[in-house]
Parts: sequence; structure tokens; C-alpha cells
Amino acid sequence: MIIPPGEFVTGTIILKSNVNLFLSPGASLVGSLDTADYWIDGIKHGIIWAYQARNISITGTGEINGKGTAFHMPGRAHTGRDYDRKFTRQGEKYFPLEPVPDDGPIGYDARPGMMIVLVQCEDVEIKDVKLADSPEWTIRIGDCDDVLVTGISIHNNLLIPNSDGIHCTTSRNIRISDCDIRAGDDAVIVTGFGTDVGVSGDVDTELDYTSREYGNKTGYSENVVVTNCLLQSRSSGIRVGYGMNNMRNCVFSNLVIYGSNRGIGVFSRDEGSIENLLFSDIVIKTRLHSGHWWGNGEPIHVSAIAQTEGIELGKIKNVRFRNIIAESENGIMVYGAEESSISNLVFEQVQLHIKNSPLADQYGGNCDLRPTLTMETAIFEMDIPGMYCNNTNGLTINDFQLKWDESPSDYFTQGIYCTQFRDIKINGFKGRQAHTGQSTAALLFENGSGLILMNLDIPDECKVPVRKINVQ
Repeated sequence: MIIPPGEFVTGTIILKSNVNLFLSPGASLVGSLDTADYWIDGIKHGIIWAYQARNISITGTGEINGKGTAFHMPGRAHTGRDYDRKFTRQGEKYFPLEPVPDDGPIGYDARPGMMIVLVQCEDVEIKDVKLADSPEWTIRIGDCDDVLVTGISIHNNLLIPNSDGIHCTTSRNIRISDCDIRAGDDAVIVTGFGTDVGVSGDVDTELDYTSREYGNKTGYSENVVVTNCLLQSRSSGIRVGYGMNNMRNCVFSNLVIYGSNRGIGVFSRDEGSIENLLFSDIVIKTRLHSGHWWGNGEPIHVSAIAQTEGIELGKIKNVRFRNIIAESENGIMVYGAEESSISNLVFEQVQLHIKNSPLADQYGGNCDLRPTLTMETAIFEMDIPGMYCNNTNGLTINDFQLKWDESPSDYFTQGIYCTQFRDIKINGFKGRQAHTGQSTAALLFENGSGLILMNLDIPDECKVPVRKINVQ
């Protein structure tokens, strides 16, 4: 199917097996402004929908434009009921709805579904196309196997909520390379969602993976490689986590993450466990954002906390960060649950510069763990070290360099603070606490066992280089 040069308005296109949708240079598929054009058999879709298809592709240097901005209201802030202001450092002054925050998100009444949705497909290629202004997720790769996404650009309106870039839900053998993604939510995502989570294009919710004829037949979200990409996000540049299915064996390398709320996020919130993740050779620049976005400017965030009562929370283990250069307005956050400690976590050759933020008074000094079961653990007041680690089992830090701007906010504290831990080894730390004139330690360890410290380079003006409280 060839789209010639010119502009063509469309509702939902169904992509069948053995079809290449080719957008010629100068071609533009533009989403209809009538939401009725996106409904098929009672299901809301976006511009392209493929289900149980083989050997399909979307190629060419033309553009697909979702016209997402047309469905949103710049004068209305978008918010949700997933936190309570009273638990934040700012109290009722946190996130005022008026005026609409400069960073959004902005509200809407109705909008089309995700722009491109592929469910239970295999042998898929998306190459060279330009995708713009998606009203929701831009690409959903759901329960698929063998997908190549290369050379594409995604330029969304950064004020639009949920306008994720590439979202891989329980898919396997995914290669994403050489892309430029700018999204009003997470840029690249790997989750363990199944087809029963109520997102656009869900079908066959009771079908067992092993009995499927098309797509992913294992039920694992696995074997994902992301490399040579530029990523910008109002939430996480990279997100791994959420869902009932296990996630494993993912490599992220040679990336630049900039202008984002979080750099890298690894989240256990449901039954799905997460293991064997490698993040290497990544430059990260994050900042605090105004508005109802998840995250508080962390360059790296790893956390496990249940969002649903009565579940067996999945584990996070075997995650490695290597050769990371980060500039942020918050520290690195590692937050394990008592019932699900984070195991075998490695930071190696990490440089972090924590900058002062113009939004510190309005949004700073909080921990954001959303989504969570209780409001007390959603967004709450917290003093911020350069690296915070809670409930870890087997933490290794090699060659961590930490720098602070002059006169950091009062809520910044230690260089590293670890609590509720087993087996920590730090070999090579260069840095200090945020405020050297106080009794706050450069390194603080509390309620743990098995601590090894080597090659510490802490300035002489630090009154307390290391403090240990109830450490065996």
C-alpha cells in the first residue's frame, strides 16, 4: 500500500498480513478530528490497527500525524487522584491547578486511541517514518514477537498526558535503534501488561499464551535491545515495569536522555518480576517539572512497592548501570519493599551532578513512588541524599562520583544513605554530603549487615565522612 505525496485525512486503517504501508517522501497521513472514525466493533482505535498479522511493515520517509493537540485544552490542567497534597513537603501549595503549569499536562474530554497498535503480530518492521502529535501512546507493541523499529522520529506535544513513545507490552525479540523520541510521558517502555489491562485494542483476554497461533507464545516480556537513541520525556526516558507478566533480558545502550522528569525507571508494582537488565553508556539530564507528571527529577529510579492489595509483589534482581553521566535536580532513588527487596544491583562508573532547581520550593524535597496502594506512599516529604537505597540485598557501587551545586536546597542531605540492607560493597566514592558545615555524614548506613568500604575520596572539610547506625 503506497501513500503518495500529499495530505490524506483518515480514521482507523487495519493492517493485514504481508502488507507494507509505505509513506512516500512528502506523504502525510493525518488523523481525522471526528472521534467516531476510530471505532471498530465497539473498540476505540487510533490510526493504524493490526491484530494477528505476520510480515507487516510501516516504512518510508513520510509522516503520520495524530492531531493530538486538537483534542486537548491548553487552558485546563490535567490531574488525577493518585496522591494527597497533605503528605508533600509543600502541603496544599503543591501543584496548584491554576494557572495551568508551564510543563502541563493539559486536559481533554475525548480523544482517539493509541496511534499505532500492533497486537499478537510477528515479523514486524517500522522504519524511517515520522510520527507526530499522538493523542495517546504513539506505538503499542502488544504480545508481539520479532519487531524491528529503526530510524523513526516521534515528536509529540509534550503537554499531552499519556502520549508515550514506544510501549512494548509482553512482547519479545524487540530491537529499537537510531530513533529520536520526544514524548509527553515515557519515551521507551517495557512492561508485563497482558491484553486484559483495558488499554486500546485489547482482545482475547482469556487466551493462554502457549495456545496462540500468532505473536508472543511465552508470556514473557523479554529480549529487548534499545540503542543509539535520543529520548525526551515528561516522565521516564526509559521505563521497565508494571504488569502481571515477568520482564527479563533487556539491554539499553548508547543513549542520550534529556529534558526529562526521570531518566531511567525500573518499577515493580504488580506480580511481574524484573531481572537481567543492563544500562550502559548513557548521558542523562533531568529536572523537576511542574504539573501532574510522575517523577521528581531523578536520573535513576528503581523501586518495588505494591499498587494492589493482596498480590505477591514481583522481584527486581540483576540490574546493572554502567558508564552513566547524569545531571539532575534530584538524587538516585532505590526503594525496595520489605517483602520484595531489590537484589544484585550494580552501579559502576556513575557520575552525578545535582543542580539547583528553580522549582525546588514548589515541587522539591519529595519522594514520588506512584502508583501505590496508599496515599501516604504516593508522593511524600523526604530529605534527599545523592543516592538513597532502602531494602537492598547485594548492592555494589564502583567508582561513583558525586557533585553538588553551591548552596543546595536544605532538603538535600548525605552523599549516600543506605538503610535496611544486606551486603553492600562500595569501592571508589568521590564526593561529599550536600552541606559540609553540618553534622550530616557524607555516607550514612543504618540497620544493615555486611558493609565493605574501599577507596573513599571525601574532602577534609566534611565533619562526618562516614556514620554507621546499627550496622553489623
